[in-house]
Amino acid sequence: MPLPASPDPDPSRPRASLDPLGTLAAAAGFDDPERWWEDVVEHHTDPADLAEAVAEAMTALREEFADEVDDRTLRREAAMRRNLRQALKDTDGPIAVVCGAWHVPALRTLPPASADNALLKGLPRRKVSGTWVPWSHGKLATASGYGAGVTSPGWYAHLWECAPAGDAVPRWFARACTVLRAEDLPASTASAVEAVRLADTLAALRGRPSPGLSEVMESARAVLCNGDDTPLRLIHTRLVVGERLGEVGENVPTSPLAADLNRLTRRLRLPLNAEPKQIRLDLRKDTDRERSKLLRRLEVLDVPWGTPDTTRTIGTFAEAWQLHWRPEFAVALATAARHGTTVEAAANQVLTTQAAGATRVVTAAETLSRAVGCELPDAVTAARTALDRCAAAATDALELLGALPDLATTVRYGSVRGTDPELLRVALHGLLTRGAVGLPLACRGVDDDTAERALAAVNGADDAVRLAADDDHRETWQHALKSLVGMQDAHGLPAGRATRLLWESGTLDSEAVATRLHRATTRAAGATAFVAGFLRGSAALLTADPKLFAVVDDWLTDLAGADFDAALPLLRRSITDFSPAERRMLGERVKGSTRATPQAAPTWDEPLAERLSAHVRALLATPLTGSGTPR
Repeated sequence: MPLPASPDPDPSRPRASLDPLGTLAAAAGFDDPERWWEDVVEHHTDPADLAEAVAEAMTALREEFADEVDDRTLRREAAMRRNLRQALKDTDGPIAVVCGAWHVPALRTLPPASADNALLKGLPRRKVSGTWVPWSHGKLATASGYGAGVTSPGWYAHLWECAPAGDAVPRWFARACTVLRAEDLPASTASAVEAVRLADTLAALRGRPSPGLSEVMESARAVLCNGDDTPLRLIHTRLVVGERLGEVGENVPTSPLAADLNRLTRRLRLPLNAEPKQIRLDLRKDTDRERSKLLRRLEVLDVPWGTPDTTRTIGTFAEAWQLHWRPEFAVALATAARHGTTVEAAANQVLTTQAAGATRVVTAAETLSRAVGCELPDAVTAARTALDRCAAAATDALELLGALPDLATTVRYGSVRGTDPELLRVALHGLLTRGAVGLPLACRGVDDDTAERALAAVNGADDAVRLAADDDHRETWQHALKSLVGMQDAHGLPAGRATRLLWESGTLDSEAVATRLHRATTRAAGATAFVAGFLRGSAALLTADPKLFAVVDDWLTDLAGADFDAALPLLRRSITDFSPAERRMLGERVKGSTRATPQAAPTWDEPLAERLSAHVRALLATPLTGSGTPR
């Protein structure tokens, strides 16, 4: 019978620092508790004898380190014994207790009930329920809030299954070869045989009873993977950890969190369907708003049943979702059960914890946006506090500006979610003011990677200003862009983008922009970056303005061959966002400008054509750094 643990009245009390298995391993001369466990336990053939040996070892440890057993452990064991006494009264015959080995000495003999009652006196009573949930090897290998983690569940399951036959190592390498061959990697039978021999030799040299996981993986790296860690990581993922999924019976009661989700889906008429389904929600209707809250809260719990459809903009009060329930979500829901017994409580706990641990403004703003979408007032308050704390400590203007898009969306749609948008707008204006002041200096004398980050920050901040800022702070942002454009040693990418934004907003006219473009393109250093920054975004306005088009066209035409090759990757990256229609418009404009120039009768220059075709073939054959596959 699994025994429920008593609630801890003081969660802040430090846990016991003693590691029982580590202590036994050290006493046996092992520096790795996992290796000791594998040699002594996993390769042991008599389970009954093994259980008694573990109990004897734990009893000796409890006697040796009795002073290091904390009060929390003693209270938990008192609660276990109370349940054990009740089971003895209710059941005839022997009772099997499933518990951690550390607790075995405390449960083998039962002291007077009065002693346990005294330990548990005054503790609050809570109603609890339990169930079985399907689990997976991958979940066993990750942190789940309980200290007894299993780092190699797939390996230990393999040892358990092959223990009767005694051929665990050969079977392991046979499975490893299967995994590699499934990925079209070479793995022959002869290689598997050689790997087995090498593992046996390593175990003998190290004085181990049989090859363990370290010997097996070292042999796999040397023989099957030819020293390459990439295929070895594949073996580790598929075999050492594995993703075997457990099963539970249909009549097993569900966990409280799963039961709450089932209740909500029935009430909101959202069945868990394995077939993808598109839905549209009107947030002015109570049922649709509750559906949106449920989907967003599940997303916080890493159960992405619904995916927002961001390809369609359907207004402030409407949302589009695609629903698709997958079997692995049952495991994700079981994992999330440690956060709370209801979807609302669990999502609130996750967001509150994220807010408390936030160290960057962007993280706090994202948490605030999710909390507002989930309509969790406590989480909203915690995230708002975290945003103020992170903003007060932040000194990087790009970090401050990077938080604006999420915050602007929250301000824009906060009223739909029952949150006062003006309280959030104050935070947005504060971040905007500080970020705008520091933007020009943040773009001065920076490398290309930082310049890309600055360009992204400028784009996001400009969208946020247009979406949620008031007139005064829009003026503050325009002033920051003007300062950036006027700075001589600012990197060309953000400076060019700022020039484009000022032009689109009407702050700079085409004549002023043409002057700045001409000035930038006449400088050898930074010309490509400035033009690339200016081109980012839409091409519609560029094709509609002959003067600006001519400046860029003349600059490209005058580039020498080597300079053109060097500029091509960055320029190509700048036009990847152009739509097919915009690219056709640019092509027509280029052909139009070519036809306008008087031409002599066409003659075919064979040597020139050969040189041009060779140059094009070279460009297509050589990947362009940072530009993806050439077209």
